[in-house]
Amino acid sequence: MLKKVLIANRGEIAVRIIRACHEMGIQTVAVYSEADREALHTQLATEAICIGPARASDSYLDMTSILSAAVVTGAQAIHPGFGFLSENSIFATMCEEMNIVFIGPKAETIDLMGNKSNARNAMMEANVPVIPGSKGYIKTVEEAEVKAEELGYPVILKAAAGGGGKGMRKISQASELATLFSQAKAEAKAAFGDDRMYLEKIISPARHIEVQILADEFGNVIHLGERDCSLQRNHQKVLEESPSTFISDETRIKMGEIAVRAAKHVDYRNAGTIEFLVDTNEKFYFMEMNTRIQVEHPVTEMATGIDIVKEQLRIASRKPLMIKQQDVKLTGHTIECRINAENPKLGFRPSSGTVEYLYLPSGGNGLRVESAMYGGYAIPPFYDSMIAKIITKGEDREEAIAKMKRALHELVIEGVDTNREFQQAILNDDNFVYGNFDTDYLQTTFLPNWQP
Repeated sequence: MLKKVLIANRGEIAVRIIRACHEMGIQTVAVYSEADREALHTQLATEAICIGPARASDSYLDMTSILSAAVVTGAQAIHPGFGFLSENSIFATMCEEMNIVFIGPKAETIDLMGNKSNARNAMMEANVPVIPGSKGYIKTVEEAEVKAEELGYPVILKAAAGGGGKGMRKISQASELATLFSQAKAEAKAAFGDDRMYLEKIISPARHIEVQILADEFGNVIHLGERDCSLQRNHQKVLEESPSTFISDETRIKMGEIAVRAAKHVDYRNAGTIEFLVDTNEKFYFMEMNTRIQVEHPVTEMATGIDIVKEQLRIASRKPLMIKQQDVKLTGHTIECRINAENPKLGFRPSSGTVEYLYLPSGGNGLRVESAMYGGYAIPPFYDSMIAKIITKGEDREEAIAKMKRALHELVIEGVDTNREFQQAILNDDNFVYGNFDTDYLQTTFLPNWQP
């Protein structure tokens, strides 16, 4: 088993990983920027080391500084969490060259699945259904126009190296294509240093449903069921739940089997997620694979009772999976709400400042809060706005919703703006309660009618 792990991240995911390590008797190294000197993860880790200034490019994305910290502290492995360097194949390669375990898949797998166009081709080889689209990169507006006409509008442009909604544009008609093509390429270049694009047919209306997988280096691959992530704003997930109320048991079984097939085809290792779009007839299409742990992994942990982070650490320690597919059981219903430091009344403008008073909900079974906040903590303006996740589980969806309403009612965060009222409004929305929503619902129906 690993003895010491460096966590190349910050915030609640760093805290989450540190806690799992300590429960397994593994020492931890926290890295932090100058802006995070007083952050909770630096206080909980066995030791902490500063890796640079506040800007992520000078600290959490500085591969040399992070690897130097690992060498100086004697860390055997690096857990990248999500975001930052978690899907960076160069970093994974550098770890391997320095005999440091990268807690994630192999560099070549990250490369393959991180490039959305290449990932599509790999999935077609594995007989995994993919969304109709371009077989290669779209280099010019003229090529895009031809392919869009062939597919039929609406279509969506996506950055080959993309993620998190960056470099993505929906095109409803031909007159929009030239302008949006230029915008998407420029955004992709700025975000990923890669402006290659591809084009897909838009599946609409659709649900966004993802399957969590675990794989060891001995060829064992299992799935841990699905999460419904259809409630999104600007392609960013807002609320997730498991199981999905939309798909049948037959579709659920088939989707899980295909996710495992996809992972085996690319010789996947560690934790990952296969994301699908599902149309109104429950026909599903591969969208992308996230080669890392997901923000919403606690949903699956609550649903299955399996600690995904601990499984990552065991796999990275070259231990075979002890869980068989038949051992995986989803019970009850689980919901997660993301709490962001932002002001929904001002176009969801990010908010930073000092947490003057904090009360996190607690009590009862089936309630979990993931956060790195504490009273007096100064939320820096340099990073992602997510400051907490609240996860509830009930015997059924109705109970899970009721618990979440109670939890949000109890939540108090003073000193910064949050999206708490926005999440409460979603939970009280009839279409959400009755499951009548898709990936466009928040953006096109809920928000235009919401009065904060």
